[in-house]
Amino acid sequence: MAAPTLSRIGCPIDFDKNGYQAGYARAPHSRNNAGWGVIEIPMISIKNGTGPTVLLTGGLHGDEYEGQIAISRLAQSLDPGEIQGQVIMMPCVNVPAALADKRLSPIDGLDINRCFPGDPRGSFTPMLAHFLDSVVLPHVDISVDMHTAGHSLDAALSTNMHHVQDATKLRRTMAAAEAFGAPYNVVFAGVDEGATFTSSVEARRLISLGTELGGWGRVSIDGVKVGSRGIRNILKHFNILEGEPIAKHEDGTPFTRHMMVRDTEAYLTAPKSGIFEPTNYHGATVFKGQIAGYLHFPEDIGTAPTILQYPSSGVIWMGAGPGRVTRGDPVAVLMEDYRDDWL
Repeated sequence: MAAPTLSRIGCPIDFDKNGYQAGYARAPHSRNNAGWGVIEIPMISIKNGTGPTVLLTGGLHGDEYEGQIAISRLAQSLDPGEIQGQVIMMPCVNVPAALADKRLSPIDGLDINRCFPGDPRGSFTPMLAHFLDSVVLPHVDISVDMHTAGHSLDAALSTNMHHVQDATKLRRTMAAAEAFGAPYNVVFAGVDEGATFTSSVEARRLISLGTELGGWGRVSIDGVKVGSRGIRNILKHFNILEGEPIAKHEDGTPFTRHMMVRDTEAYLTAPKSGIFEPTNYHGATVFKGQIAGYLHFPEDIGTAPTILQYPSSGVIWMGAGPGRVTRGDPVAVLMEDYRDDWL
């Protein structure tokens, strides 16, 4: 017998209906003390007239706050009469992780952004991934998935995207990133992206834009400002809202500097476990061979720190957040100015 493909999560939104709708998607969650329990996931849809549909998602990882704040604020202030098109907002996708202030779900220990396209008969996290992929994405033209570096790293304020092979889609995505107006837009590769939400969005040939708007387990004041302005800019860029994006300096130059992270040479990882002492914060320009930091082992008397050096030159996109790192953890990710000869 074929496996079921229908989502087990109830959706409160009629995606074809005009006006303002808000409600909670209800995911079944059987517990010892609630056999028919559910987890409620907030969803808002605002639709009017004709135009594209933008999906705004925050809180796929529970310890990433700026997107949750920015999308919640937009959902409470956007008027249906203002727009031409549709805005679907999910400010807190992974509610259990958000309430636990964790990257991973406390229910099944999984990272939803490594579970796509999901499984309707799986545990909570793959079930939620399947709901996004099979129920929400078919109605979407543009996805903006808002992230930060959580507790693990700190990130320069940026949008990010993959280097897609479709040249037209690449140009449209880079134009959307420039309209968002973060200080950097990073076209990146070199890490496992095969089971991310972005991979599901790209499989449907949609515009896919992400963000990294802070980290270190705190709310970035500038990250909230850039994110709040950026999602309104996106709606203006796609003519859902009237007006021009606020994304250029007075001299007409864009806020955004296009960057790239092409391969694993841009990632500096810890060769062993210890306390990492960095020498630079994100946004610093550094050079190949320059000292990136020191790995300390205070639990071992007389063990000298290991000196780590940058594997290439560039600008630090992400830097280590917590002091203690585990062997294999990234402690710095370097970006360089984008070039058309990507490969």
